Amino acid sequence: MVKWTDHAKRHLLEIHNYIALDSPIYAERVVESLIKKTLALNLTPSLGYKTPESNDEQIREIHQYSYRILYQILPNYIAVLAVIHRRRELHPNEILRE
Repeated sequence: MVKWTDHAKRHLLEIHNYIALDSPIYAERVVESLIKKTLALNLTPSLGYKTPESNDEQIREIHQYSYRILYQILPNYIAVLAVIHRRRELHPNEILRE
């Protein structure tokens, strides 16, 4: 089961609001697409790549559009930790763990 952290939900809202300034319809589509992308993790949790910022094999990422979706593989579920733009530098201490 995939669960979104509050931190990752805030990221989605920020992405939506930013895109909606130009196109509310496209903002909805992007957010829906980001959420849909994570559903594949239910079947294949190790689908993504290990993040370069972390040495933890359980912290991984998948990509959609220009965004990195960071997640953690936990014993009972997959936690979506963050959704960030690919150009943004991410420091290891910024990766929130569930």
